[in-house]
Amino acid sequence: MTTVHEPTTAADLSVWPASTTELPDGDLAVGGVPLAEIADRFGTPVYVLDEAEVRDRCRTYRNAFPDAEVLYAAKAFLCRAMAHWTAEEGLGLDVCSAGELELAVTTGFPAERIVLHGNAKSPRDLDTALRLGVGRIVIDSPAEIARLAAAVGPGGHQKVMVRVVPGISAGGHEKIRTGTDGQKFGLSIADGHAQHAITRILDQPQLELTGLHCHLGSQITTVKPYLVAVRRLVGLMARLYEQHGLVLPELDLGGGHGIAYRPGEPALDLTALARRVRAELAGACATAGLPVPRLIIEPGRAIAGPAGIALYRVLSVKRTGDHVFVAVDGGMSDNPRPALYGVRYAPRLIGRPGTADRARVTVVGRHCEAGDVLAAGAELPADLRPGDLLAVPVAGAYQLSMASGYNLVGRPPVAAVRDGHARLLVRRESLEDIRSRDVGL
Repeated sequence: MTTVHEPTTAADLSVWPASTTELPDGDLAVGGVPLAEIADRFGTPVYVLDEAEVRDRCRTYRNAFPDAEVLYAAKAFLCRAMAHWTAEEGLGLDVCSAGELELAVTTGFPAERIVLHGNAKSPRDLDTALRLGVGRIVIDSPAEIARLAAAVGPGGHQKVMVRVVPGISAGGHEKIRTGTDGQKFGLSIADGHAQHAITRILDQPQLELTGLHCHLGSQITTVKPYLVAVRRLVGLMARLYEQHGLVLPELDLGGGHGIAYRPGEPALDLTALARRVRAELAGACATAGLPVPRLIIEPGRAIAGPAGIALYRVLSVKRTGDHVFVAVDGGMSDNPRPALYGVRYAPRLIGRPGTADRARVTVVGRHCEAGDVLAAGAELPADLRPGDLLAVPVAGAYQLSMASGYNLVGRPPVAAVRDGHARLLVRRESLEDIRSRDVGL
């Protein structure tokens, strides 16, 4: 066990919601609500969403990209409240399934402001999109063209985009890099598949091609990959104009905007991104002799991630050799990201003051996997004990949205905080919920 004798950046609130304040008893308040109070009221594990932080981040995007269409990427995290907040803040929505689409539309989200993605859309996905009147469908493979045209019917009409692969490697981990050739998403510019698919779409009168789409990956913290993508996509648009006289009015650069999970980590500079992408797009279009298309961007993690906090209760503290394992009542069933990508977090003791001395520990989950690690090398008070509460910031994206039923522990609830009040958004998954799906003997 390694003991650190001076305070560390674990106390730094830079990655917490802007409303976070330190309380005299060692607790933190978010949205004016003490986190320990939320844990006592709703139990643990529990996820907390700061509504004001979500809305502020939506407005930041609208202000940075005033002439662009901003779509919230629902795959980061979606519930009815998130759909409602983003709609009220003027964002559109990017969905990947009939489930996400129906939840949003039945909540009141305007279908025409929704874009449907997916590398393998099921018949139900497409039928639901057409039935509800989704704004655009992003075609990801040649097989989708004929299927979609048939589903639309000879007298129908559907706006579509084409997801192209610009051949750019960007992202925080190889498993979340999607702009390169040789992976499952999109149609390659380099081998001509994108151009061929576009020609086929133009032969379908019921499909209206409105633009090109790309998504380079996730956790991108520099602007340069987006500038390269702009140049390559405008180059393709220029070739389409030469071959077909086609002028596309939209260009979707996807999302993947990187955020800091721990104090001191880099994050994408949104102001610089907006300024430089706008300049690059204008310059590339001027060189190609094309009008500047409307830009579309799809932030998900950058809106939801920093607005969320996960609260866990410590179940045991075990010393094994030089290692200290702090086991909590959640784990990879509510946050598989560390196991998938090796992501690192900065958990913090809340609810009571800790000692000044800090120990380097491994925070692990309750599941039957050696890889069930929530925070490796975390620096926490040396007197940590069972019953303590740990809060993990930057927990709003790709945690509950990727949650599983492993060990049948049930998925945690989600509570929203704002102006000193907490309310339940999503209730805890109960044993009865699990049992009711099990219909056979």
